[in-house]
Amino acid sequence: MSIHYYLSVFPMEALIASELEPASFGTYMATGAKKGSAEQIIFIEIEGEFGNYFNWDHARKQCVPHPNGEPKNSVYLSVYRTLEHIPLDQLESMFLTTRDGRTLALQKSEYQDIEKDDYYVYQELCPVQPVIVSGLNPIEFGHYMTREDKNINVPRLVYTDLKKIDLDNPDQTGHIGSLYDRKIGHLKSCINQVTGENPKKNKTLDRTHVESFAFQIISHGLYVSDGDDICMYRMPATDEIKRIDYDWGRSAQLI
Repeated sequence: MSIHYYLSVFPMEALIASELEPASFGTYMATGAKKGSAEQIIFIEIEGEFGNYFNWDHARKQCVPHPNGEPKNSVYLSVYRTLEHIPLDQLESMFLTTRDGRTLALQKSEYQDIEKDDYYVYQELCPVQPVIVSGLNPIEFGHYMTREDKNINVPRLVYTDLKKIDLDNPDQTGHIGSLYDRKIGHLKSCINQVTGENPKKNKTLDRTHVESFAFQIISHGLYVSDGDDICMYRMPATDEIKRIDYDWGRSAQLI
């Protein structure tokens, strides 16, 4: 059996070696070896064994089949400051796994411009997790948040742009989860501050309630930025998801 290396970016940051293929690894991580565990996860397969920051020799020694022949589910190589030590060119496909263990693969691509808008809403996923209202488009936002000359920055950032609520008719926006519940007033204030006179670049909408993030609220895609470069994982449209993986779409509440 070959070893796969997975960078977990949500809900925890970690580098994990496993003999499981991506779909099986997603099921294992989301539902656990025992009944009762259930959480959505996001992970990226990486091309491993680069550099000397991670202990690849430990992975090769420990990530071996069990005596009964069953594959090794997981060997943790890092659970802290992991993302910043993995170059973007080592990243491969990203996988979104629902709470019941269904996994959708997203292919890595170059950044694709999205339609210009007055403001954007971002869910930062790794290594920090606030929700930000911003006047910056995705590539600008990633560059801004990872700038070394900023007083507050991160070396690399995984984030996604979110679908936005119709402020004039909130009930007509569609089913996009609970993120904006009870935050309409604060959302309007944040929007005004990034779109008005002397606009701020970013305003924090939510600092702590990351459990309100759901796959159904992802808009154009997910991004990984290190300031100098960015890669994109495009989110398929609902009709496309119906064709490629209807069951995942139902599980993620997009259908």
